[in-house]
Amino acid sequence: MNSLCTTDPYCAELGQIIQQQQLSALFQPIAALNHEQAYGFEGLIRGPSAHFLHSPINLFQTAERCNQLVELDIACRKVIIKAFVALNLPGKLFLNICPTSLMQPSFRPGATLAFLKEVGLDPHRVVIELTETQATTDYTLLAEALKHYREMGFKIALDDLGEGFSSLRLWSELKPDFVKIDKYFIQGIGSDPQKRQFVRSIQHIALNTGTCVIAEGIESSAELEVIQRIGINLAQGYLIGRPQTQPTAQLNLPALKTEKPLTIGKLSKHAGALLQIIPCASTQESNEQIWRRLSAQTDLAAIPVVENDKPIGLIKRSDLLELFSRPFSRELFGARSCATQMDRKPLIVEQATSLTELARLMTSSERGDLNDGFILTEQGRYLGMGTGRDLIRAMTELQISAARHANPLTGLPGNAPIQETISQFLNDQLNFTIVYVDLDHFKPYNDVYGYARGDELLQLCGQLLQHNVDPQLDFVGHVGGDDFILLLRSPDWQSRCEKMLSDFELHLSDFFNPEHIAAQGYQAQNRQGDLQHHPLVSLSLGAAQIVTEWYSNHHEVANVACAAKHMAKRQHGNSLFIEQRMPQNAASSQISNRYIDQALA
Repeated sequence: MNSLCTTDPYCAELGQIIQQQQLSALFQPIAALNHEQAYGFEGLIRGPSAHFLHSPINLFQTAERCNQLVELDIACRKVIIKAFVALNLPGKLFLNICPTSLMQPSFRPGATLAFLKEVGLDPHRVVIELTETQATTDYTLLAEALKHYREMGFKIALDDLGEGFSSLRLWSELKPDFVKIDKYFIQGIGSDPQKRQFVRSIQHIALNTGTCVIAEGIESSAELEVIQRIGINLAQGYLIGRPQTQPTAQLNLPALKTEKPLTIGKLSKHAGALLQIIPCASTQESNEQIWRRLSAQTDLAAIPVVENDKPIGLIKRSDLLELFSRPFSRELFGARSCATQMDRKPLIVEQATSLTELARLMTSSERGDLNDGFILTEQGRYLGMGTGRDLIRAMTELQISAARHANPLTGLPGNAPIQETISQFLNDQLNFTIVYVDLDHFKPYNDVYGYARGDELLQLCGQLLQHNVDPQLDFVGHVGGDDFILLLRSPDWQSRCEKMLSDFELHLSDFFNPEHIAAQGYQAQNRQGDLQHHPLVSLSLGAAQIVTEWYSNHHEVANVACAAKHMAKRQHGNSLFIEQRMPQNAASSQISNRYIDQALA
C-alpha cells in the first residue's frame, strides 16, 4: 500500500459515495468465437457522472490513498452483481477484484457468497478477475484467500497478462482458470511478428496447463482473425462490444474466415500433417483397461485422456509398464482411474502450428515428448496424436526439398515450391494475394557497381520481404535474378507491402555513392551499348487478389501476377500496383461486384 493521505479532499466524498452506493455498473461482452452469443460479461464500475471520481482510475486511486480500498471493492461487487441479475444477462460474470483488498485484515471471503445467495446468482457463474495495480508480494496469502473462493464454486481469472508487475509468476502460483492477454499484445498483432509469437507462446502454455485464454482489446477484424488462427476462442474488445449499462446477449460478430482443415500430405508444413487418429480414453477407464488397449496395439506409445473434447493428460506405455512390473501393483492400482497415472502436462499443440515451431517445442522440452509423441488439437478440441519419429521424417523431407529447390543466392524457395504452394492454395480453396516483386534498373546497377554488390542488393531484398510477412500464413519465393514472388494470406497484406517499399527506400542509400544519390542516377550503357542516364534502383510490386474458384491452375495465377508487375513497373520509383480488374472467366460468369468484395474480404 502507498502511504495514506487522510487529508485528501475527496476522502469524505468517497466515503459518501460508498455508503450511498452512488456507483453504476457497465458490462462489456466476452465472445466465444464459435457462438453468436456472449460467453460472459465483464462488470465495470463508474462513479457519479460529471464528477472527478466518475473515472474508475480516479476512484480506485483515491480509495487507496484514503485507506478505503476494501470498502470500495465490496461496494462495487454488490452494485455489479445486483445489476447483472436485474438485467438477466446470460453466461459468466467476470468480477474485478484488486488482490490487495483480498489480503487486508478486514477481508471476509464469505461476504460475496452471502450477497450472491441474497440476489439468487450461482457462484459457479462468477469469475473472480484479479486486476493487478500493485506488485504482489505475499503469494501465499493471496493463494489462501483465493482458495476460499474456489471452494465456494468461483472461477479465477488473471487480468492483463504481460502488463502487470508479476503476472507470469501469478499464473504459476495461482493457477487461474482464465488468463486475459493485455491489449498491447493484441492491437496490431497482424503486422507484428513478435506479438504473434508472444500470444502463440501464451496459448501453448495455456493448453498445457488447462487454462482458457481471453484476448482483450480486439478492435479490428484482422486482429480477430489472427486470434482465431492461433486457436484462442474467447475475445473481448470494442469490435465485439463496448461497455454498456444494458448490453445485449446477442453479438453481431464480423464474418470470420473459417479455415478449412489442413490438407494432410507431403506439401503441408503444419503439425496437422502428422495427425494420427488415436481413440482417446476417459477418466472413467481404469489402468487395467488402458493396459489392455496398449497390449492389443503394440505400436501405441501412449493414449490421450480427454474430457469434454479437451485433452487433459497422456497415459504412457512406459509408465504403466513400470507400475505393473512391481509386485502386487497390478492388483493395487489396476482398478483405479487412469487419471492417477497420466502425465498431466503433455505436449499439446494446435494443428496449425508450423513443423518448425513444433520441432523447437519438442527439442526444448526436458520430458520424453520425442518418444511419447504429442497431442494435436483444433482450437483446443482433441483431434489425435503425432509421433516424434514422423516429425523427424517430415522435417528431413522439408529440408531436403528446400535445399534442392532453393535459390543459391538468397536461400529462398525457387520455382517448384512456388508452383506447389499456389497449387495447394487453389486445391484447399484458400484465397490469397500474389505479389510479383521486381527490381527496376537492376542491370545498369550491376554494370556500374559489379555483380558482387548486385548480389548483396538481391540478398537485402530477400531479407526485407521475409521480415515483413507472417511465416505462419505467407510465402516468399525467389524466381531468379531480381524477380521474387509473395503469396500472402495475411489480412493486412497491403500495409505489409507498403512497409516493404519504405524499408527498401531506407536501406537503398547504403548501396550507392553519394554523387549518384545526389544526381538520382548514373551513366551506364544501355542494351544497344550506348551511354544513357539510368535512375537509381527501385522496387516494383504488382499485386493481384486471387479468388481460388476463378482459377484452375498455377499458370493462370502466374499470368495475372505478371500483368500486375508490368503495370507496377510503369510507375516511377518504388511502387505498388493492385490489380482491380476481374479475370475474364469471372467477368463472363456475371458475378456481381458485391460478391467479389465479399470473396476478397
